[in-house]
Amino acid sequence: MRLVVLADNNTLIDNYYMGEPAVCYYIEDGDAKILLDAGYSDLFIKNAHLLGVDLHQVTHVALSHGHNDHSRGLAFLHEHVLPRKIAVVAHPDALAERHDNGTPIGCPLGRAFLEAQYALTLTREPFAFGENLVFLGEIPSYNDFERTKPMGVMRDKNGERDDFVLDDSAMACTCGDGLFIITGCSHSGICNIIEHAKRVCGKEKILGVIGGFHLFEVSEQLTRTIRYFRDNGIDTLYPCHCVSFAAKAEIHKHIPVRDVGVGLEITA
Repeated sequence: MRLVVLADNNTLIDNYYMGEPAVCYYIEDGDAKILLDAGYSDLFIKNAHLLGVDLHQVTHVALSHGHNDHSRGLAFLHEHVLPRKIAVVAHPDALAERHDNGTPIGCPLGRAFLEAQYALTLTREPFAFGENLVFLGEIPSYNDFERTKPMGVMRDKNGERDDFVLDDSAMACTCGDGLFIITGCSHSGICNIIEHAKRVCGKEKILGVIGGFHLFEVSEQLTRTIRYFRDNGIDTLYPCHCVSFAAKAEIHKHIPVRDVGVGLEITA
């Protein structure tokens, strides 16, 4: 597997790319060439050009969830790859209208637009991209310390309700005898995601994790998350996007935290 960070909050020293508070990863494994998320703007397209990543070769986009900092860039990708329609895979709730304290935070692109410009697949089930890469689908709760509070509200054909971001998913890549986990925000809980990946892929060993963990405060949740990492022998961590400095510092006391920024390339 080869992963290249095309959009992230941060850039790395001596790497002159552009950052934004968003996520887009290019993931390549065999014939599968995937984007996990599409950032907020067209910035990931510009970075891809600078990094030598040919987005015309992308076969699929997987949306980790529908928040605008992960989905809005789809408004620009289709123009870049015309006339080809790229396949987009997401949870059905990813297209729901969302607000947090009155601020729209959901995917600003309607279903009609996405169906017109992309080959859209909405699924709650795992979706395989070739032999090793899988979109994990809806993530169940396996513990009592993650996904305990809603993040604003969502509106769909069934009305308005508290938003527990049930569409939040992730990807897993089987690399030899273990898994590499790739997340967007982990609203569903990073430990829940890892547990689900083990069950979906039939592997116990976790080789590494990159992405947002949605951890901001030094709290019981963070303490139990660190304990989970240690109990499961997870020692290769790339927390980014929605992980605060305080949370990274606390994790780093127990497990070395690796830096993430646009242009980072990981092979596994």
